[in-house]
Amino acid sequence: MPPDSPIALCERHLAIAGESASVSFGATDLLPSPCLLCRSRLGVRWPSGWLCAVCEWPYGEIPDTDLPPPRVDVVYYLRFDDRIKIGTSVNPRQRFAAIWHDEVLAFERGDRTLERHRHEQFADERFARTEWFEASIPLREHIETLAGGIDPWSRYARWVSEAVALRG
Repeated sequence: MPPDSPIALCERHLAIAGESASVSFGATDLLPSPCLLCRSRLGVRWPSGWLCAVCEWPYGEIPDTDLPPPRVDVVYYLRFDDRIKIGTSVNPRQRFAAIWHDEVLAFERGDRTLERHRHEQFADERFARTEWFEASIPLREHIETLAGGIDPWSRYARWVSEAVALRG
């Protein structure tokens, strides 16, 4: 029995138990190549094949490019200098090309209703009749909570790929 073994089994029986668990629970590993939807390299290997660990798209399955991309509404948070813009878009890359900004801070799924709610929530920090806000402590804390240390573009890619996967 290996000294660091989590259970009292020899190496051979540990290997058998591990293989049995991967059949029931899948084995997380690197995909042979990036997922065609979200570009993640992380996958789950099942006896029936691979799934992307991020968006659960079946590895090797080609998305139907004849279908229009799914609609994924997001509320975005952009920083320019010492100000933060709270806006909404269904195509953030295209939208950001028209907005001066230094950094994409975060995304959250939502449409104009959520955007209006965020504008009301941070009304005290808002520059009159704009979507720009002072980078106050409450607003920065809200953005940090949303971002959760994850790249906003990775999160957006996951939402889009999940929407495609749900569509089938």
